[in-house]
Amino acid sequence: MRPDILNPLFAEISLFKGVGPALARPLERLGLARAVDVAFHLPVSWVDRHLTDRLDLADAGRVIGIMLTPVDYRAGGSARAPFRVLAADAHGNGVALVYFGRNSGWPRKLLPLNEAKFISGKLEAYGDNLQIVHPDHVLPPEEAGTVPARESVYGLSEGLTNNRMRDLAAQALARAPDLPEWIEPSLLARKQWPAWRDALARAHADPGDAQARERLAYDEIFAGQLALMLVRQSSRRRRGVSIQGDGRLRAMLKLPFAPTDAQRRAIGEIEGDMAQATPMLRLLQGDVGSGKTLVALMALLNAVEAGMQGAMLAPTEILARQHHETLRKMASGLPVEIAILTGREKGKVREATLMGLADGSIDILVGTHAIFQEAVRYKALGLAVIDEQHRFGVAQRMMLASKAERSPHLLVMTATPIPRTLTLTYYGEMDVSRLDEMPPGRQPIQTLVMAASRLDEVVDALARHVDGGGQAYWVCPLVEESETSDQAAAEARAESLKMRFGERVGLVHGRMKGPEKDAAMEAFAANRTRILVATTVIEVGVDVPNSSLIIIEGADRFGLAQLHQLRGRVGRGDKPSTCLLLRGNALGETSRARLALMRETNDGFRIAEEDLKLRGAGEVLGTRQSGEAQMKLATPEHMAALVDSARDDAHLLIERDGGLDSPRGQAARTCLYLFEKDAAVGLLRGG
Repeated sequence: MRPDILNPLFAEISLFKGVGPALARPLERLGLARAVDVAFHLPVSWVDRHLTDRLDLADAGRVIGIMLTPVDYRAGGSARAPFRVLAADAHGNGVALVYFGRNSGWPRKLLPLNEAKFISGKLEAYGDNLQIVHPDHVLPPEEAGTVPARESVYGLSEGLTNNRMRDLAAQALARAPDLPEWIEPSLLARKQWPAWRDALARAHADPGDAQARERLAYDEIFAGQLALMLVRQSSRRRRGVSIQGDGRLRAMLKLPFAPTDAQRRAIGEIEGDMAQATPMLRLLQGDVGSGKTLVALMALLNAVEAGMQGAMLAPTEILARQHHETLRKMASGLPVEIAILTGREKGKVREATLMGLADGSIDILVGTHAIFQEAVRYKALGLAVIDEQHRFGVAQRMMLASKAERSPHLLVMTATPIPRTLTLTYYGEMDVSRLDEMPPGRQPIQTLVMAASRLDEVVDALARHVDGGGQAYWVCPLVEESETSDQAAAEARAESLKMRFGERVGLVHGRMKGPEKDAAMEAFAANRTRILVATTVIEVGVDVPNSSLIIIEGADRFGLAQLHQLRGRVGRGDKPSTCLLLRGNALGETSRARLALMRETNDGFRIAEEDLKLRGAGEVLGTRQSGEAQMKLATPEHMAALVDSARDDAHLLIERDGGLDSPRGQAARTCLYLFEKDAAVGLLRGG
């Protein structure tokens, strides 16, 4: 159970003073449902307020604080025109206080004529005159001292003001208790960090307080590292089974080319892990097309050779079906039964699969989340392979591990190259293998950038490509964070291309039903359609070797890692391949840098490092869509600077300082509950 000391922080925000249904909506859009959410919603910047007694044109553009006396009202000629309160400073200099969208009664009540008020707001030049639009503070003179010279600015949603957000932050801080210290004393002394509650108060009061922000970031990273170590420790305590195949099935594989040195190294590391009675926990990182599937198959066959079963979990039905087909082709001629189980398998087919798993006649199962379900029982599950690791959280990894009497070995794979700091931050409980070279025959991909205004030229080039026997993907832009809008964009583009190319155009998007998606993909794979218009549903894994052109519309709206994933859909055959990035006409500095790097390199690991700098961890890993917890307080820079210290500190706590049962361990337990890592690891429930 959560420690009682934290209960005030986990109270619903509806208990806050002044929070009713109208305010709850913008708070909900920001993900602020509890006091702790508000406490961790730190300011994004600040305003330095220039306190003065004289209006001066030289201060235009600055936020000022000044004593003013209203002298006249000026109403506009229509209901939509602004209402102006003319005011003067102590020296007779004039300024207009401008209000939009309110009836004149409210500013008149707030600013009675000839009654001095302390006014704060941004001073602007309007022609030859000065004005302040919607002052942020209007106070009696005796309250002027309550307005700070530096004031925090928060991320907001429509219907929520900065003043209201500051008030909510103050209420959240009032609920924040003094917590026991969980940081190792010598580290705390060396860094000279404040205590946790002091750091939180300082971060809200002064967003420029780097020391306070660093302390809070460290706490979040430390909680993550400790949770991952507890997962690893728990896994190491579990009984596993030593798996050592005799190599007979692997020797029967007919591979088109020899494995790369990187593949051999990864296979050797995995075989070494599987030979231990302690369950394997290994992350296999490989760039797009680096040959992870072969490594996975070798591991699965190793299990089958030893009389065990293997399971391969994919994030989508499309990818599960492709893996099933790929594994069957690679293992053709081998006495191995490979089955598939997704939400689509029903009735007798499903029953037969479940029986085959239970009696051991099915050696390898490929599937989606359906293989998590309670009804799925294995006779002897020895290895679980999870593809596209970032779509599955720690809790899901543990759930799969519970599918056998003895914990299966676990191999998780990702085609998203992950920077070192994120590997430690999100996958610190795992050993890591990297596939950092490409198999022979992979063609380099030429990347070009063109303005969307040249769309007609692009369609003409597409026509030449298709007439020459080629196939192409056309990926539609991320209009906003909505699957529906992506679908609409894809449907509109498909219709426009069909006007020129007719039935040679196919369409696939995330809201299509499984059979529809599969039919569209199968038609493209069989070359019955030549152009596949798609949303990012094709980002991961779909493999059509004959497709050597991909056009990504609105490329400046995507992150680097996602662009690199999409680019990897081509270059899978023996033809030179091209990735054409269509950009908007007005590019920001970040978008320009992103597209320039895509032109410059095909190195996914370098791209991932740059994407982390440009966008942040959640988007590099795809966790904004998958529901995996994101960092709330730690920036990528914090992670790079602090993850090693946090990892060492967590290790000291477990190995030297008595773990969670010691006095520091009890404090660390509070830290885990504060950052909600108890639910993620499933190890601290019940206290």
